[in-house]
Amino acid sequence: MASAGQTQPGGQAGGAPRAASPSSRGDAEKLNPSAVSRVLMEFLAYFGRAALVFYPVYLTGYLGLSVSWVLLCMVMVSWWKKNRRWKDARFGTAVDFVENETHVIDRELRSALQMASWVHFPDAEKVDWMNKVLEQAWPFFGMYMEKLLRENIQPAVRLSSPALRTFAFTKIHFGHVPLRITGIKAYTDEVDQREVVLDMNLSYEGDVDIDVVVKPPVTAGVKGLKLKGMLRVILEPLIGQVPLVGGVTFFFIRRPTLQVNWTGMSNLLDSPAFSSLSEETILDIIASLMVLPNRMCIPLIDQVKVDQMRFPLPRGVVRVHLLEARDLLAKDTYMMGLVKGKSDPYATLRVGNRHFTSRTIKENLHPKWNEVFEFVVHEAPGQELELELFDEDTDKDDLLGTYNLDFGEVKKEKELDRWFPLEGGESGEVHLKLQWLSLNTDSSLLCESTDGRACAMLSVYLDNASNLPRDHKEITEHQKHGRHAKEARLTRRTPDPNSFVEFSIDKDVQKSKVVFASKDPVWEEGFTFFVHNVKTQQLIVQVKAQEKKNPLGVLNLPLSRLVNTSDMTLDQRFQLEQSGANSQIKLKAILRILTVEKPPPKIVLEPPPQVNRGSNGPASAPSVDTASSPALPSNHVPAAKAPPPARAPDFSSRSNQDYLAHRRGSFLASEALRSAPPSSNMRRYDSHSLLSDNSIASSRFDLSEGASYPEAIRNHQGSFGEIHLTVRYTSLRNKLIILVNACRNLFPCSDKGTDSYVRLYLLPDQTWRHRKKTHVKKRTVNPEFNDKFEFNVPLQEAQTRKLDVAVKNSKMFHSRERKDIGMVMIDLSQMDLTKGTTEWYELSLPGLKKSS
Repeated sequence: MASAGQTQPGGQAGGAPRAASPSSRGDAEKLNPSAVSRVLMEFLAYFGRAALVFYPVYLTGYLGLSVSWVLLCMVMVSWWKKNRRWKDARFGTAVDFVENETHVIDRELRSALQMASWVHFPDAEKVDWMNKVLEQAWPFFGMYMEKLLRENIQPAVRLSSPALRTFAFTKIHFGHVPLRITGIKAYTDEVDQREVVLDMNLSYEGDVDIDVVVKPPVTAGVKGLKLKGMLRVILEPLIGQVPLVGGVTFFFIRRPTLQVNWTGMSNLLDSPAFSSLSEETILDIIASLMVLPNRMCIPLIDQVKVDQMRFPLPRGVVRVHLLEARDLLAKDTYMMGLVKGKSDPYATLRVGNRHFTSRTIKENLHPKWNEVFEFVVHEAPGQELELELFDEDTDKDDLLGTYNLDFGEVKKEKELDRWFPLEGGESGEVHLKLQWLSLNTDSSLLCESTDGRACAMLSVYLDNASNLPRDHKEITEHQKHGRHAKEARLTRRTPDPNSFVEFSIDKDVQKSKVVFASKDPVWEEGFTFFVHNVKTQQLIVQVKAQEKKNPLGVLNLPLSRLVNTSDMTLDQRFQLEQSGANSQIKLKAILRILTVEKPPPKIVLEPPPQVNRGSNGPASAPSVDTASSPALPSNHVPAAKAPPPARAPDFSSRSNQDYLAHRRGSFLASEALRSAPPSSNMRRYDSHSLLSDNSIASSRFDLSEGASYPEAIRNHQGSFGEIHLTVRYTSLRNKLIILVNACRNLFPCSDKGTDSYVRLYLLPDQTWRHRKKTHVKKRTVNPEFNDKFEFNVPLQEAQTRKLDVAVKNSKMFHSRERKDIGMVMIDLSQMDLTKGTTEWYELSLPGLKKSS
């Protein structure tokens, strides 16, 4: 569960103006002749289709034919349409299977075999030993739950309503089938060094048997229960003494799924009208205890603070810009489906138990919303944005597509602005922009916006209250008469209040759970609010009694007071106003400034541009020969004249051979500068960690790339061979497919052939995670690879890219000699990617003649 807020750009209630169809534009827009013509054409098309449908009916009546002919024609048309849809579905399934064989098989295995998560996901581990422990301990878990239900749950239910005062458990048995853990995943590198995070996939299909007496003779019960979900367990903090872990925290990141088999009078809840309602009610109870941001905590040492374990500060805030969608399905049809209309799309965004709905765009398959939503993220990776697009109808809304995005990716990239393909539909994409906002305590970073977006976040931990009055009447009588305690004891006793707390900042209102029959209630709950104006807004706290209008106490806390405190935090007891003389409430309020984190700059490591020999311009540099280059003196290149920062090459204006020659020659020029002593004002551009996904691949900056070719290659006369590639784009999956089939007539690096492999880059991406590489084929000059590579790029973007292909020798001749034995640069803008192409490409080593 995550807190969320919604804003619209420009401070308008309706957000940005939506794109309307020509037939529904307002009077402010004047119809031009093309719009009028389009409206007339649509009207004529509708009229023609209507005439085509009703004319056979009219003709049948005019000729006096039987109605059976009309029915026969309708049956034949229905049969033809059904058969056509069946054929289209069959052909579509076959095409999808051919293009996405691995995904289809994996999906069928999941749905048909119901395999455990450790089968589907390689990073999830099988834990049979833990299931054996649970099986052995399950009877004792049943004993613990029986004690918990009888001693804690039963009294709480009796106090919740006068009609349930006779509520009692008559039978509690958790059966013989234990809970199972179908897979477990451990996080150690992505989290803090003083914690361990475990994700456990739970599956429980038990023979639980529980009977209760609601009010004689009314009985109810549960016989059988199915529960599935992912439980996150956090071991923190790790300490240097026994038991090595300070505490254990566990919770559900997302709401689990639940199916209950009711018995007794509760059999009515098994009906379709009540089953979903009853199960949702139970899930709401579970969510209030164990779904984010609520957690269950078990401290193992005294030094650990329970409030910090149960309600730590969120990881950050994600601002989601719902911009637009395109190519949505047309769900609205007219005249028995013969006339296709459009759709009335709207979007729902959900993070945990917090969800929002966008406005509806009427009759548009390419809607534009331009709405902004803000969500508090408690766990990343883990929490997901669940986006669903619907077509609004009068009876039941039709699903257009869904997409789920883990916030861990947003936290890593800091900003995502891309089109996401919708799942569950034949077509459609949604354009989202997501920004990661960090939490800071520096008040100088406070920047209040006028477009309704939040500038800060308030986190409130509600602990307890003390000496609450029983009702509002006790407050007024004490204020009027000042009755002493002894006199008050002689009057009729009023039961202790069933109290809860209501927090509000402007229109954002949140309520705590109800604590029954207590003047000193303990809530231990956390809440989060978005703040738009720190100077004027204030937190209003009202302690209320259930089913009572007047509050038992009020507290007004200006948010500007938090700005001037240490660490923007207040943790203390506050005196309640309009309450008893000693009525207090204990809470902790933390204010954090929201700042948009910019994505880290992607540094493309490229050496200075190559300078031709004999150039007399001011930007000329000494040329260097690869075979014999005189040693430069150590003071030849002063620090003040260090080469300028490298710029990424322009792939759109450089030919294949010019680019490869530039890459080699520029490294030769930079080799002359390497002998210069390092200087303090010379900046390093190769400081990336090789373990980072965003670091430049070694083939872009290693020493062998700037060295000379082996002598055997420099003395070679003739072709360096060919490579057989298949390049195509699959629109169903929105991926660029590269098939490295084979090579022939490669340069023999030894008497037994060549140990070769192929390296691919889709320029300008040159990082480790964008690097594609085949396996090595040993001792052959005609290797067959048959390797398939996929690039996740839209079709429009793929048509602007270039494919850098290099055939390399896995065994270098010398440590400072190049491994390339052939290269080719393929311009994807010069081919039809949707049709695909399979060709032999000539390999070459540009710049070889210049260097030799």
